[in-house]
Amino acid sequence: MIPPPNQKWYCLKAIPVPSSTVPFQQCLIPVFKRWRGSKPASLSQVKMDVPLLFLASLSACFVFVFGYPNGQISDSCYTMLPVHGNNVPQTSTAPYYISVSKNTFNPGDVITVSIQSNSSGTSFKGFIVEARTLGSDRIVGSFTLTNALSRTLTCGTANSAVSHSDSSLKTSITTNWTAETGLGPIRFRATVLNDYSSFWYGVQSEILTALQISNDTCGTDKFCLSNPASCSPADSSCLFMSSVAYNGGYAFEMSGQSTGYLAIGFSDDTLMGNDDVYICTTNSTGSILVQHAFNTGTTTPTILNKNTAGYIMTRNANGILQCSFITQSSISTNISTLTRATTNPTYYIFLARGKSDLNGVIQKHEQRPLVSATKVDLSSFALTSAQTGSPSLTLGHGALMLIAWMTTGSIGMLMARYMKNAAERPILGKAIWFQSHFFLMILTVILTIIAFIMIFAEVAGWSYDTGAHPVLGCIVMILSFFQPILAFFRPDPKSENKRRFIFNWGHMLNALVIKVLAVATIFLGLKLIDTTSTLWLSKVMGGFFAWEILFYIILETNMRLKVKEIYENEKKRHAIKAEPLILGVYIFGNLAFLIALLVGIGGS
Repeated sequence: MIPPPNQKWYCLKAIPVPSSTVPFQQCLIPVFKRWRGSKPASLSQVKMDVPLLFLASLSACFVFVFGYPNGQISDSCYTMLPVHGNNVPQTSTAPYYISVSKNTFNPGDVITVSIQSNSSGTSFKGFIVEARTLGSDRIVGSFTLTNALSRTLTCGTANSAVSHSDSSLKTSITTNWTAETGLGPIRFRATVLNDYSSFWYGVQSEILTALQISNDTCGTDKFCLSNPASCSPADSSCLFMSSVAYNGGYAFEMSGQSTGYLAIGFSDDTLMGNDDVYICTTNSTGSILVQHAFNTGTTTPTILNKNTAGYIMTRNANGILQCSFITQSSISTNISTLTRATTNPTYYIFLARGKSDLNGVIQKHEQRPLVSATKVDLSSFALTSAQTGSPSLTLGHGALMLIAWMTTGSIGMLMARYMKNAAERPILGKAIWFQSHFFLMILTVILTIIAFIMIFAEVAGWSYDTGAHPVLGCIVMILSFFQPILAFFRPDPKSENKRRFIFNWGHMLNALVIKVLAVATIFLGLKLIDTTSTLWLSKVMGGFFAWEILFYIILETNMRLKVKEIYENEKKRHAIKAEPLILGVYIFGNLAFLIALLVGIGGS
């Protein structure tokens, strides 16, 4: 800036205080300008004011140099480092420790917190203490004072920290802390000043575990996965887990209705196998065990450690099983190393429940596990959605197999066995029953092939965790594929070929085997995707199969009666036949069961 014409400016240059004395603040003497009307101040006048200006500036420096003896240190809320003197903490073991009146808490509990010296004769002048969440390191809870040696601070919220009220020597300090709702594990942290230039940073209490699992801080303090989405763990219908990355390990929570166990798994894909697993299981004595295991497929997981590192909280009340614990183990999908060479690991998360035996050994889960919709970064606190049911291709596979072997296939078989006399009128050169049978069975085979391709496209391999279902399904596929091919080479029924009966028996027995295996496969498949606690789909399928057996018995009895020529006279022979009416009733009920199951499959 250029001074106005005919005027002069006089200034005193900034005088820095040596950095060794005040590292974070520089005491600068501001530019001094003196005006007296339209005339500039003389040099002698400026020189007279310099001592006064210097003293004023120096007095401001002493505020920073000698700190805050009254504990008004809100500037240190988040760093917990002093803003005066030497701010490099001591590297030796702190001669102080934090003790707490208890290491578990519920919302609203009051915990007494004390900072004490390790040995007599060791004292301190200043301190700041806070409660911090694991992982997110958020300041939580509120303090109340118990003596005049301390004062509360507002660190985001009122009374969320405590510091000294004066610089007198102290050997201990005590205060009360009240837990807020929704907290997970926390620990108290303090910075303790022995004198002006020496202090210890990161003095910590033991970890305090919350007795109540909550979803209040999902997305801010912890990662959560649940079904239904955002449900409360206090609800018996809620299946819930949470995780917080902490100190090379994790703090986990699990909650859900179970008569045996809950388990969380971490996988590179959405299929079971090569998964790191943590299990919360019950045994015959009612004890709850927390175990670390590795899953290699459909067999019982290999237990790696009977218990985790510690801080275990378990509860089993009103049918809701809950576990929270902290492990120092890293997550890995490689059992030989139990490490993972990535700085930002992501996994699909499985959450399963089922029964356990008398020794607490887990059994195969009865329902499909809850699986995260995408891979999850466990170091984040993000909320994620879950695959609460089976993938679309899997549901499509089940729907097509159900249509094929409980409707089109069943009606086609009934047409061939019981409708030869009732639907013998020719159409396109063949009897109606034969054309109907041919069309329905070809359609059944086509639907089976499409469903077979769909499930292999979804799984991209073999499903090792689905028991006998894929084995029986492959047998059904192979037998049904060759059934129509062999039928093309059948002997002419009008010829006198003595081998015709071989084809008839072979064709019928193969169809019977396919039907029985298909029904068994459908039952097993519905059990895999049924997410209801009552296994509603399997029960409806049982009614569906019973309905079919009933009409087989009715039609078989009707046919046997005709063979015995009970309907001998010509009038009865040309009367309205019972078979079409029976078949019509059967088809009506068949479609009702089919629609109910398709709706159930879609909702799973």
